[in-house]
Amino acid sequence: MNKAELAEVISSKFGGTKKQAEEILEFITHTITEHIKKGGEVTLTGFGTFSARQRKGRVGVNPRNPSEKIDIPSVRVAKFKAGKNLKDTLKRAE
Repeated sequence: MNKAELAEVISSKFGGTKKQAEEILEFITHTITEHIKKGGEVTLTGFGTFSARQRKGRVGVNPRNPSEKIDIPSVRVAKFKAGKNLKDTLKRAE
């Protein structure tokens, strides 16, 4: 399911237009992104927690020349931790 399909499901469930649902989704994703960018966490109880963490830099191997070592810098990455309800639902789906 992509963003447009999700917007369609939301609009059919709550009676708004697809454009309104897309705007709401855009607002939600933007708000989550901006909050974790500032170092915060966004918790949707039962679904999960969005956050950012720092991944350490390390020394890697150049795939084109395996004998050459390259420095991989540290970088901030997005993290999602699934909530209990989501985990339980996926376990039952087997």
